[in-house]
Amino acid sequence: MSSLNLNVTLPIRGMTCASCATRIEKVLTKLTAVRNVSVNLSTEMANLELQSTDALAAVHQAIIKSGFEVPEDTADFRVKGMTCATCVNNVEKFLLEIPGVLSATVNLATEHVHIKSIKGMVSNPQLTRAVADAGYEAQFAIQGAAAGKSDAGRLKEIRQEKMHLLISAALTLPLALPMLFEPFGISLMLPGWAQWLLATPVQFWLGARFYKAAYKSVRAGSGNMDLLVALGTSAAYLLSVFQLFKGGEHAQHGMQDLYFEGSAVIITFILFGKFLESRAKQQTTAAIRALQALRPNTARIIKNGEEIELSIDEVKRNDIVVVRPGERIPVDGEVLEGNSQIDESLLTGESMPVTKSKGDIVTGGSINADGLLKIVTTAIGSETTLSRIIRLVENAQAAKAPIQRLVDKVSGIFVPIVLALALVTFLAWGIFTANWEMALINSVAVLVIACPCALGLATPTSIMVGTGLAAKNGILIKDAEALEVTHSITTVAFDKTGTLTEGKPRVSFLLSSNKDDLTTLSWVASLQQGSEHPLAKAVLHKAQELSLSISPATDIKAIPGRGIEGFIDGKRIIFGSKRLMAESAVDISENQEILMRLENEGNTVSFLADALSHQLLGLIAFTDTIKISAKQTVLELNRLGIKTLMLTGDNRGSAQLVANQLGIDDFRAEVLPEDKSKIIQEFAARGEKIAMVGDGINDAPALASAHVGFAMSTGTDVAMHSAGITLMRGNPLLIPDAIEISRKTYAKIRQNLFWAFIYNLIGIPLAALGYLSPMIAGAAMALSSVSVVSNALLLKRWKPFQTDKFEVKK
Repeated sequence: MSSLNLNVTLPIRGMTCASCATRIEKVLTKLTAVRNVSVNLSTEMANLELQSTDALAAVHQAIIKSGFEVPEDTADFRVKGMTCATCVNNVEKFLLEIPGVLSATVNLATEHVHIKSIKGMVSNPQLTRAVADAGYEAQFAIQGAAAGKSDAGRLKEIRQEKMHLLISAALTLPLALPMLFEPFGISLMLPGWAQWLLATPVQFWLGARFYKAAYKSVRAGSGNMDLLVALGTSAAYLLSVFQLFKGGEHAQHGMQDLYFEGSAVIITFILFGKFLESRAKQQTTAAIRALQALRPNTARIIKNGEEIELSIDEVKRNDIVVVRPGERIPVDGEVLEGNSQIDESLLTGESMPVTKSKGDIVTGGSINADGLLKIVTTAIGSETTLSRIIRLVENAQAAKAPIQRLVDKVSGIFVPIVLALALVTFLAWGIFTANWEMALINSVAVLVIACPCALGLATPTSIMVGTGLAAKNGILIKDAEALEVTHSITTVAFDKTGTLTEGKPRVSFLLSSNKDDLTTLSWVASLQQGSEHPLAKAVLHKAQELSLSISPATDIKAIPGRGIEGFIDGKRIIFGSKRLMAESAVDISENQEILMRLENEGNTVSFLADALSHQLLGLIAFTDTIKISAKQTVLELNRLGIKTLMLTGDNRGSAQLVANQLGIDDFRAEVLPEDKSKIIQEFAARGEKIAMVGDGINDAPALASAHVGFAMSTGTDVAMHSAGITLMRGNPLLIPDAIEISRKTYAKIRQNLFWAFIYNLIGIPLAALGYLSPMIAGAAMALSSVSVVSNALLLKRWKPFQTDKFEVKK
């Protein structure tokens, strides 16, 4: 980019005082491309003078590294007219030249573009102009980003391509069929003028798309597949026209070498390939279309005591929705009345219906099987679980895998290299054989065989099928990088509670220092009121069973990783782990024998104490059930050659028991939340590719630190936001499923890239040496794209892990 004086105003969030503004100014002043900086604390804006638009990315990163935030906008739209990997590079290049654009990701398979930009700096008209300058057309009015276009629009284009293909084939067959009889001495060759009449509409009407796209590409200062096709077929066609009008009587009767059939067959083959490719692309977006089809268009709500039917867009939060048996649930909500079996298979991949009754949460898009339900709406529109799932799948399918960067570099220089090779072929044959006609034909073959189309489709089609397949089976992959990295995982670290166990502990033992067990339980329940922690729920449930009266506690504070404290009857009471007791100077040695027995039996033990007198008041033991599928999960991971690790805040005895029962390779007990992240980093530093599986807020740092984080959807939103992969069921068997999907998807990517490259590595030399006719080259080029997409679709044959493969031992 050329040097310039660019004045930019950036919004900055997170500044709290004048020193923040000063710090940002100092950091930005150190950047060589920044000339002047002025940061205004009151307006939260930075005014900068930059030497080039390139500097914006560096400024953005510098501000973030300083601990502040630059608000971002995103834009998603479709680009029409792209045909190969070179087109993708061209579009990205022009979009990245817009001041304020931070990233531009173009997906050839979906024709979808995802833009990240600095808030307020980039408008849709700017994006449209940039795409037009690159030679293509931007369309912002789309439904379903990953699908790239509506089903109706996609099917209409496929029908149009089919019609053009049939017309092209009908015009080409009379030109190509005589070639089959030539080896037998049978001459069915049409007169030259007839060949010309048949080939001309194929070249300039049905092949007009190649000329238009080639012109736009050249005008934008680059080249693409269409340029190669247009040059190659035009050369064969024009040589034939020259032979026809200069060759006299022989040419008029088709007795001289004409190449009309060559140019027509090439175009027909390419149209055939495009038709098959479009049909295959339609299948790759099946997962998104299936999810979108789950959205009901209307909902039946109760208003003023009557049932009325409204458009789903008119339903509001807290509306009461009536769902009859057999209907899809239109909103996310909580059951107010009724009992029913709910089929959530298309959302979670779970084939068995789930029983729902009053107070249970239901998800929009699931099917109400057999009961009448009244549901209080809790989420609508883009806030619903289904909408979030669709967004996750769309983003993953639209994103680029890291391996694609190599392909982008290759495709960026591909067309100029092919043009140079075609020129060298033409000159070499002409100079050394003096047969300039053959020289032209061989150079045409080089142009036609060298199609970068397959390169552009190799990675995104595999990712689309892989992420769609995962979503169908209850595995939501946040981005392409998570999908790619997962295949190389060597160690999986598990949180224990809620991941390997049911996460529904119960009180198994209660001991009071003054023999008043009920008072001890009542005090603990007082501290735990309102808490969502699994142990707190166990205490409150036990207190409810015993009909205990619970007095209110005041000044309640959570002590992360240790326990909780509060004031009851004027006493500062603490409840938590051995670590908390030690830090509070509370002696628990008199209960050491009981403690060891409880821990060795797999119990989690917590202590109640008076923090001011350092007196132990009692202890409560909890037990949790190991998930039936946990043992199978570890066995399956072992089969995949993956080591297992368990990280838990529980005591060593409880952790040892679970690890032994499940066959886990290694475990760490009494681990604080912040230490989980450190342990993950230690394993990564050793060269392990480590994944973390968790479901709680305290797992979020470890999930973010791991190469790949797996979050259970039964856990917290914080954990899911920190993870690269979300498991829609609480079944850990989805983890080996996700790893297998990643491995198979990555294998397809490598296979596709191999075939995309091998076509050119073998085809170009053969064409240059005269062993490939332009017709065969055209067929091979079309086949390369079709084979890449078809190979990706073979992923659909994968089946998830079957739970009956192992004997379950409880």
